[in-house]
Amino acid sequence: MSKLTLLYITIAAITALLLALFQYLYKSKLKSNLKYVLAALRTISIFGIFLLLINPKFESFTYFNEKPTLVVAIDNSESVSYLKQDEKSIEVVNTLMNDSELKERFNIQTYKFGKSVSSLDSLNFSERQTNIASVLKQFEEIYANLTAPIVLLSDGNQTYGADYSYIAKGIKQPIYPVILGDSTIHSDLSIQQLNVNRYVYLKNKFPVEIIANYSGNEAIETELKIWSGNTVVFKKTLKFNALKSSEIISTALTANSVGVIKYRVELVPLTTEKNKVNNIKNFGVEVIDQKTNIALVYDRLHPDLGALKKAIESNEQRSVSILKPQELTDKIIDFQLVVLYQPNYNFKHLLNAIKEQKVNTFIISGTTTEWNLLQKTQGYFKQVVTNQTESFQPSLNKNYGTFIVENLDFNSFPPLQSEFGSLQITVPYETLLYKRVNGITTEDILLATFETEGTKHAILNGEDIWRWRSQSYLNTNSFSAFDEFINKLVQYLSSNKKRRRINVDYKSFYNGNDDVIISAQYFNKNFEFDNSASLSIVLKNKDDNSVREVPLLLNNGNYTVDLSGINAGLYEFTIKHNSESISVSGSFQVLEYNVEQQFLNADIEKLKAMATESNGAAYFTSEIDKLIGTLISDNRYRTIQKSTKNIVSLIDWKYLLGLIALSLFVEWFIRKYNGLI
Repeated sequence: MSKLTLLYITIAAITALLLALFQYLYKSKLKSNLKYVLAALRTISIFGIFLLLINPKFESFTYFNEKPTLVVAIDNSESVSYLKQDEKSIEVVNTLMNDSELKERFNIQTYKFGKSVSSLDSLNFSERQTNIASVLKQFEEIYANLTAPIVLLSDGNQTYGADYSYIAKGIKQPIYPVILGDSTIHSDLSIQQLNVNRYVYLKNKFPVEIIANYSGNEAIETELKIWSGNTVVFKKTLKFNALKSSEIISTALTANSVGVIKYRVELVPLTTEKNKVNNIKNFGVEVIDQKTNIALVYDRLHPDLGALKKAIESNEQRSVSILKPQELTDKIIDFQLVVLYQPNYNFKHLLNAIKEQKVNTFIISGTTTEWNLLQKTQGYFKQVVTNQTESFQPSLNKNYGTFIVENLDFNSFPPLQSEFGSLQITVPYETLLYKRVNGITTEDILLATFETEGTKHAILNGEDIWRWRSQSYLNTNSFSAFDEFINKLVQYLSSNKKRRRINVDYKSFYNGNDDVIISAQYFNKNFEFDNSASLSIVLKNKDDNSVREVPLLLNNGNYTVDLSGINAGLYEFTIKHNSESISVSGSFQVLEYNVEQQFLNADIEKLKAMATESNGAAYFTSEIDKLIGTLISDNRYRTIQKSTKNIVSLIDWKYLLGLIALSLFVEWFIRKYNGLI
């Protein structure tokens, strides 16, 4: 309470007393002591009212002790059990969790991690990927404002995500790695990396690049072989020693048949080699017999052209030619899809040729589009021409059903520039993206697709789509999500397949550690998306003829099933409706490869470097008592006394109001009883 408030209270008390004395003592006719009682009651009433007007505030403090948090994170990946450290890991965890001094000093929070992190309930060491960088990032966000040292039980072998040694530099919390693994160096051959294109063309040669590594001091000789089935299609003798520990091998193989072709790269192991799993790596290529040719037609240069070409050609099955309108008119039949970028009057002859040849199109409008020309050369849509432009952000139509669309966080995408006014499509169509203005989603079309007269078309009502590709990279550190979105649109437009009631999205083959996720959409007889359908997938392993059925779950507007972790092999599947006779079939192959079994030792140097960068220290499992002693004795992790200040206004004190009311009532009663009223 401030000095000024105390002064006001003092003045209020004196004023209340003087007013009461003036009323009951100065020239008062009362001769008995009753006048003093009434004066006291009036003083209390007036002073209470003055206090409410002044409304002083009272502060109170509550003190409590806050213990630091000890974060214990355990590597639950397969590499821990492969290195025979699973039992030791469980033993260390139990020691940390049950130590009485640690429990008294810290609030212990336990987690397990693989590709992602979760609370520790049980350990099975079955995670197929390890992402230590993601774990550290999440802990930094959760415990940013707390004292929370991190004990990390891991072999340090990361198979997914950014390099954790760089992430550790930005972590404010000290990190104490407990190293799971053997520090003894053994002679070992391994295939560190294999680079190959996913798609190749029939009868063409495709490059294969292999990086072979050797750890050891002796001079050795081995042979690298590439197998296709039971046939060796390439082999080379390799020599390594203490000074030459790696070699890059490049070759070119020929694609002789259409479909998924499986290959196996093998380094002939040493007789003393402990880990022979990392000597073999399988890879596959999908051989296609032709490329989808796409014409990107323009009359003025714009960054959108480069962004579209890069996005479309990220799929090696597609080739984009950037052409002027007059260059395409005579060879339009060579292309399966024509992308018309901001058509103007120079597109007139081309638009007529497209209509005559019945070619599929993707029209992208913008600030220089000649809408009058477009509306004269086709009868599919009409745009209100205002000669004014406006910016529109995208909003995904989750009920769009022509093909499966993943939400790219469209709400974060920058606006596109287009003609002000609504676009009307006069044939049956589906809106993929609506226009959003000032955060409000409208019913106006930003991107829509439609089919008419045996052709497929799409229209994007805005320019500057290159900004979307850049924003997608900022959101995910990759262009792949945006490129996949564009490629799904292009795949639909360049294909002449008829629409089906069940659409399925899957890959023709998956590498051993990929997430095997299959998505589907189901439509009723009116081709309206049905979010109450019961779908299931019947999966058959062609290698052992085993069959299992798994339900598909509705997730973000699609029916999905996660088959990650299934054994390597060739699979056939059928997605069916459980109460209607409708289904769709396909096949895919899972290549044998377990990245968690590629390691022979723990990555001790990187774990120690991470500890040093974060002002922590690294320990082996045999030094767990030393780690506990360090945590207990470190003055950075002392219990902190904190206080909470509560400020209460007197006007909120109900007893004061009661006291005022009571004093006024008693005064009135006494006066009434004594005939003074």
